[in-house]
Amino acid sequence: MTASETISLPEAKKKFDWKRLFFLLLGIGAFFFVYYCPPWPDAVDPMGEHFVLSKEAKGALAVFCLAAVWWVFEVVPIGITSLTIGALQALFLIRSPKVAFKDFMDPSVLFIFGSIVIGMVFTKTGLTKRIAYKMLSIVGEKTSMILLGCFVMTAALTHVMAHTAVAATMFPLLMAIHALYSDEDQPTKFGKALFIGMAYVAGAGSIITLLGAARGAVALGFYKDIMHVDISFFQLTAYMFPIGWLMTFLLWGFMMVFLKPEQASIPGLKEKSKRMYKELGAWSRQEILTATIVVLTILVIALKNFIPALGGLDKTGVLLLSTIAFFVFNILSLDDLEEIPWNIILLFAGAMSIGFCLWETGAAKWLAVNWLVLFQNSPPIVFILGMAFFVMIMTNFIMNVAAIAISLPVALVIAPYLGVAGEVILFSSLIVAGMPFLLLVGAAPNAIAYSSKQFTPGEFFLWGVPASIMLIAITWLAVTVIWPLMGMEVYVPKIM
Repeated sequence: MTASETISLPEAKKKFDWKRLFFLLLGIGAFFFVYYCPPWPDAVDPMGEHFVLSKEAKGALAVFCLAAVWWVFEVVPIGITSLTIGALQALFLIRSPKVAFKDFMDPSVLFIFGSIVIGMVFTKTGLTKRIAYKMLSIVGEKTSMILLGCFVMTAALTHVMAHTAVAATMFPLLMAIHALYSDEDQPTKFGKALFIGMAYVAGAGSIITLLGAARGAVALGFYKDIMHVDISFFQLTAYMFPIGWLMTFLLWGFMMVFLKPEQASIPGLKEKSKRMYKELGAWSRQEILTATIVVLTILVIALKNFIPALGGLDKTGVLLLSTIAFFVFNILSLDDLEEIPWNIILLFAGAMSIGFCLWETGAAKWLAVNWLVLFQNSPPIVFILGMAFFVMIMTNFIMNVAAIAISLPVALVIAPYLGVAGEVILFSSLIVAGMPFLLLVGAAPNAIAYSSKQFTPGEFFLWGVPASIMLIAITWLAVTVIWPLMGMEVYVPKIM
């Protein structure tokens, strides 16, 4: 036997992955334990109303546990975990198959699809490189300044367009920037900071205006129905502006501490970027056409909130028109369609399905009541942060709108007895609902950033823990210092 044969034999037998098997079985075990354990006690709110955890609701929690384990440790592709969510709902009659699988084509999922297509078009036409080279020629060669420039651009764009569309727009730009940093396919610290940071900052920027995400408008409407108080667009922006931008700069500092780039600078990058931009030449017909379609699409979606005549237009329908236009004008072809990262789209589809499952079965309401009543005799600040913590955790698993909707009613009932103003409950929940730092399924920008292949779901979760602690600390700072200085009434006389 030759030396080469001796080496090739062990390589022929792939080492068994015991870690993967452990977490695979842990997820399955968690599902069966929750599903088959005896009925759990009712949740009782401060008004004495009982919330029963039905068999279907307990099944939803069981699916929730399995998905959490499999998503974090990626024992199977994240899209396959999403398919498992739908399959378990159908097989164990948690929800009807027609309902469970319909969520996989929810408008939010198709919005993700359309956003990803925009990113593909930017890359194919060369617009990405054009923007990247121009930005780098301005920002310079220091990796810290490149990160800051990317973060500021991301946060600023979320003031006028949905954070999902921003992430899809920024993604190809960041890929082009990283290609100039490293020629290798292997992940780098700079790459991790660039893409994880983009996802985090997209959330931080999106809390500032109603245009950044749907959650703001829905939450304000919900609050008006309960409290009969109308919060204006500009009032929301005024209170959220310092928080969103403070988080943006803190997240930049966070990345520079925990994921400091291997290189402090990229020598010659500024001149190289200027040269490469010139080499691109004049704008091509496809570039102009693409930019026109994208700008018009973003403009219509943004103006929906201000022009009544456009109010009835669905944002997903508008965005998908841009996808259709790309194929009509031969900017994209069938081969491009086959390059769509369906793993990412399935990931978000599964997130929608488990979110609706927890909501419709009553499992999420049961969790909210059980959690919030723990704080009904606590100091006001503890209650506020406890409520914020619940929304922060839940928004990593279900739609942030749903996380707010299940927690606000209970929190607003308890708040007057502790002397807490309703506005503080609303705004603190909106802060944390916009920044799910733990799981990829928490927000579309998280999933889009993951397709860079610069980090694993486990790494995202790992860095998300200290980032989430920082988020709670900033929420405390807003409640105790920033908002009172701005004139917000945080505490009111207690109801005895």
